[in-house]
Amino acid sequence: MIFKNTNLTTQQFLRDYWQKKPLLIRQAFPNFTPQLDADDIAGLACDELAESRLVTGSFPEHDLQLRYGPFSEDDFGDFPETNWTLLVQDVEKHYPPLQELMQQFSFLPRWRIDDLMVSVAGPGGSVGPHTDQYDVFLLQAQGSRRWQIAEAFDDILLPNCELNVLQNFQAEQEWVLEPGDMLYLPPGIAHHGVAIDQCMTWSIGMRAPSAADFFQTFGEWLADQRGEGDRYRDPGLEIATRSGEIDPLAIGQFQDFFRARDTGGDDFSAFLGAFLSRYRLAQEPASPTELIDPPGLKKSLARGETLKLNPWTRLLWIESKNGAQLFAAGAAFSCDAGFAQSICDPDQLCQLDHSLSEPDLILLCELLNLGHLFLANPGSE
Repeated sequence: MIFKNTNLTTQQFLRDYWQKKPLLIRQAFPNFTPQLDADDIAGLACDELAESRLVTGSFPEHDLQLRYGPFSEDDFGDFPETNWTLLVQDVEKHYPPLQELMQQFSFLPRWRIDDLMVSVAGPGGSVGPHTDQYDVFLLQAQGSRRWQIAEAFDDILLPNCELNVLQNFQAEQEWVLEPGDMLYLPPGIAHHGVAIDQCMTWSIGMRAPSAADFFQTFGEWLADQRGEGDRYRDPGLEIATRSGEIDPLAIGQFQDFFRARDTGGDDFSAFLGAFLSRYRLAQEPASPTELIDPPGLKKSLARGETLKLNPWTRLLWIESKNGAQLFAAGAAFSCDAGFAQSICDPDQLCQLDHSLSEPDLILLCELLNLGHLFLANPGSE
């Protein structure tokens, strides 16, 4: 419970702070000891499958520079002592035991939680003052970092800089965070974090689709659903009297054309489930080398093997009139609501056993063979 050292309940946090104002939570994770150290993160930044960045320079010197990974050991061999920050995305997917940390944020909808980004910085390391368009929880994992924030600020960006750094920044509040402290920031708050010593910050970011992302994908989905055969028609056409004009009658007919294709109810739910289960999906789940069938799955579960979620996939579900639609990385599957919830909850998923019904075993095999789930031996992570 990340609010246990405050006078807040989770409900009060959601009511008074979520997407409204910042909150500093001292010792949200008391005696916090990170499971990964700076060398682990540097090693991960050398992995071709990891999304990593290196920022050097400082603010207000305006000499910030950005490099993208993957990096090599040689890149880290001649490192400066100060003013550098190494950032790696999706760390909880590369190192699945950190999913337990992400469970601390399960009071938020699963589809809203994006990833754990880890930044390691030398003294003075920073990515410059900036704003984010999503909610973020900034957990100090090692060392100390000074955070400055401003709710009113000049939004002009520093020119000729790959990073979206504010050109001018005047702090309104500031704090020094020690291991276990956490700062919550809603979207649109200018913030600037500077490492006081070599430190590590873990950022739990939230997923927030933009209107452009949403409508572009929705338009593509509508086009795919309606097909080429669904075309504008105007059987009541009258003689054109003014060359080149799109007249009011045509405008009204196009408006009716779009209204008639405005989807809602189950159709929209199907789109939303597919969209949110794929949005910002970092990697496609990979199918296993050996496929499994229901009798084989039943034997595996009887031997004590347990089902686990692939950390790279995203499972969501929507209740429907006939049960539920389960969505996995954009694909939809039918089942009952209780089973959908069990599949999406890691704690319930690992308790499913060989007594499952045949339809449930068939669905689980399909998810296993597509790479959304995997079987773990007893006692393994």
